This record gives sequence, structure tokens and C-alpha cells, in this order.
Amino acid sequence: METLERFVPFGVKKPLDAVLSVPAAVTSPRTAVILTHGAGGDMNFIHLVSLGQYLASQGFICLRFTCKGLNLGYRVKAYRAVWVLNETDVNTDSFPGRSMGCRAAVALDDALVQGVICLSFPLHPPGQTHKHTQRTEDLRMLSERVRVLFVSGTDDNNHKEMKASTDVLWLQGGSHGLTVKGRSESSVLEEVNLKVIKWLHEQKDSTEYVLFIMCLCW
Repeated sequence: METLERFVPFGVKKPLDAVLSVPAAVTSPRTAVILTHGAGGDMNFIHLVSLGQYLASQGFICLRFTCKGLNLGYRVKAYRAVWVLNETDVNTDSFPGRSMGCRAAVALDDALVQGVICLSFPLHPPGQTHKHTQRTEDLRMLSERVRVLFVSGTDDNNHKEMKASTDVLWLQGGSHGLTVKGRSESSVLEEVNLKVIKWLHEQKDSTEYVLFIMCLCW
């Protein structure tokens, strides 16, 4: 596996930091996974690093990047910039990809989003349902052909209202930060990584081009 640092040109502002993980042998030439973080953190968040490296070790090309802006419009523009990098830095005939972060991805181009993976996505934080209507509405607007995987340690049944095909990995005793009392961080990461790679293999067998988005929400 080769790890390459990339700097994504983004207007007149500071370039976006990115890391491209290239497998030694690509086993899925038509599947790309692009990873991003939630409102906090950056591309070096341990869950993203662990998953990105694991996916690359399994033959999936992975790009993760940092986008600090909290404004949806700003993030959509940043994601477009990342897509331009993909077009010039990666063979897009073999590795089609779109930006990630569920809301920005839908705003960017819903027609090209094939799958969304949400780590600890807080559909409705306890007692705050009225403040997060748009967050769940964006997910419900995903078309029926889009597959969605939720990885969560909290109980939230709102995914049942979605048209998109959904799968859920519940981490028994897991917190919103995907930590489990009495379990090591490495064992939790391994469980998440194995579930995600299994899910990706299931999806890529059902379509010619698979574009996946990783949304890490904190």
C-alpha cells in the first residue's frame, strides 16, 4: 500500500489537506471510497485513518481529506474541489468517486451517489428532534437505489423512514464516540472495519460503478 499526501486547490484560500491510500493490488477497480469527518476533528481522526488503511489493504482505493467549514454551502464547494483532484490525480474511468458527507453529497449530485456510510450519525440527538429536522430529511431524500450503512452505538430508529436501502451495525454498549466500556479501542475499530469491508463487497457486486461516501459525524 502506498500513502500519498495531496493538497487540494480551493479558491484563493489555503488548500485542503488530503491523503490518498493506493492499494498494492487493486481488487475492486470500479469502487472508490472517499472519507471525511464530521463537524469536529479532521482527516486524521483515528476511525478514518484505521478504516482508510484497512480498505486500502483490502484493495480499495481511498481518499480522506480535511474540511473545517461548518457551512453546508462551503462544504459542497470543498467537495467539488476534491472531485476535481480525483479527475486529475486518479483514473476516473476506473475509480469514479464523489464527495462525502451525506448532506453535501446529496446537494452535489444525488445521481452519482451509490452508497453512504455513516459512522455514529446522530439523526436526532436526545431531546433535540426539532433542531435537526433537515439532517434527517436529507437522508430520507436519498433515492431507493442508494445503499446506506449506519454504524452506531446509540438507538435511533429514524433510518426506518428512509426510502434508501439501509443496513445497521449496532455496537453493543457503544457510545456516540463509538467507544465501548470494557473493550479496547483496537477491537472496536476491527469490528467496524470488518463490517464496512463486508458491506462494500456486497454492494460492489450489484452495480458496475460504485461511489461510496464516508460520513463521520461528531
